[in-house]
Amino acid sequence: MFDIVVRNGTLVDGTGTARRRADVALRDGLVVAIDETIDAEAHEIIDATGRIITPGFVDPHSHFDGQVTWDTELGPTAWHGVTTTVMGNCGVGFAPIRPGTEPYLIQLMEGVEDIPGTALYEGITWGWESFPEYLDVVDGLRRSIDVGASMPHGSLRFYVMGERSVTQQVAGADDIATMGRLAREAIEAGALAVSTNRLASHRAKDGTPVPGTFADELELRALALALRDGGAGLLQVTGALAMGYDLDTAFDELDMYARLSVECGHPVLFSLTEVNQSPDFWRRALDHVEKLNGAGANLIVQTHGRPTGLVVGWDTFNPFAGRSTYDALALLPIDARLDRLREPSTRQAILDEGFDPAARGRMSIVAKLWEYVFPMIDGPTFEPTFEESVAGLAAAAGIANEAMLYDLMCQCPLQLSLGGYRKHDLSSIHDLMSHPDAMLGLADGGAHCSIICDSSMPTFLLQHWVRDRTRGPRIGLEAAVRMLTSRPAEVYGLGDRGVLAVGKRADLNVIDFDALDLHLPEVRYDLPTDAKRVVQRADGYDVTVCAGEVTFRSGHATSARPGTLIRGPRA
Repeated sequence: MFDIVVRNGTLVDGTGTARRRADVALRDGLVVAIDETIDAEAHEIIDATGRIITPGFVDPHSHFDGQVTWDTELGPTAWHGVTTTVMGNCGVGFAPIRPGTEPYLIQLMEGVEDIPGTALYEGITWGWESFPEYLDVVDGLRRSIDVGASMPHGSLRFYVMGERSVTQQVAGADDIATMGRLAREAIEAGALAVSTNRLASHRAKDGTPVPGTFADELELRALALALRDGGAGLLQVTGALAMGYDLDTAFDELDMYARLSVECGHPVLFSLTEVNQSPDFWRRALDHVEKLNGAGANLIVQTHGRPTGLVVGWDTFNPFAGRSTYDALALLPIDARLDRLREPSTRQAILDEGFDPAARGRMSIVAKLWEYVFPMIDGPTFEPTFEESVAGLAAAAGIANEAMLYDLMCQCPLQLSLGGYRKHDLSSIHDLMSHPDAMLGLADGGAHCSIICDSSMPTFLLQHWVRDRTRGPRIGLEAAVRMLTSRPAEVYGLGDRGVLAVGKRADLNVIDFDALDLHLPEVRYDLPTDAKRVVQRADGYDVTVCAGEVTFRSGHATSARPGTLIRGPRA
């Protein structure tokens, strides 16, 4: 007797090999049989006729470090076929921590990752000091998906150095030795990686940089050697080059990553995207990575599957906030506010107030990117043309860009593309994420709550890149599923998942591929203290199974919570 048999589906097993007709049998949390026909009894039969069967998706980049202590569902990430996620990225997290210093790590996370501090204060259930103790707490909780954790350098440095971690760029020898020892202990306890931030614009709410942002090579070397001595893991880096900063020293930075990877014998995973200020840099960076890897390094590029962007709206990234006429209405419920905003007199008053182009406000950001702001009138944007942008629509209508933006915001949310869309197509992103040294990631689940929802990346990949794209080459279904499953699993050393094969984890999706459909982003006030977040749902996910239990049916969570903590191989 099997627990579950999925019948009559098209199996896309995550390896990149050709799809095939197959039944899949699950028992005790594992895949126990795959055959063209499995004619046996099971507690549940799932009919996958006309559906594809994939491994559960592996999301390598989230920020659920606090949310994991109160939320058993972990949406919206879990709503898009994800059964495994890795948190603790970008050098920020909540362990290790000295009792009494919780407010600092909360305001650090709030500043860097735009997670409401009030929600973190109210929601987190503390109960640890060391990173191994944090893992034990997470391990004692159950949820709809599995989570793994990286040891964050920022938290580690603050734990070891206190206030000096922010003010002292170069750590002392004793500080470095202690950080290396604690990082090794974290790896031995089951951390999947050590993460660090080198992006100066990542700031705590008080404006100070993330501890470790300006760490020298000796300090980073101690973190890398912790991987060697701990026998597992990788070094995850969020660097300046990901946002197009410090490009004059970028190759020196990559050379340092290469030295670290060679000396520790483990990968260095760093972020790279196309940036507007140097749109061809990513190609030169990839060429350099190929050269370094050819000489023995192990560098892996983590990149997006769509442009880096923001959701523009009255309750998200609002360029008109700060104008007195708007601010007088800001606390009204959205429906009542829209009624007032649509009044011609209100519209004219807000537009007449104007803005100071020299000010560092939200409109000053948008005003530099009119041609990259796109309305989502009939649904999410995927690969819009210039003519569909605010600039294009305003020119066609013969009105100012600001007026067009205002009118569109009264109809629908908009997508502002900050990078990766300079030519008004996705050709650069296609080439970057298809590169053999690249890994798809950066979905940022749990973070940037008020302005972004990239947790829907798996659905975007399948719906647009595989099924619907018309403005360039598509990505094959098998290749796309590999990007979402076995590739990130391999990078993070998760050999028990990412592929549907006998003996592997019983994590899978049954997907109505033809019906995949992203919904519009929406604002919800469902975090602790009713704090807001932007979420995005999708149609097409018939069933998601984690550890052999059905966790989602037709996009809605069941009561099953089989997800637990993933520990690295040395734990």
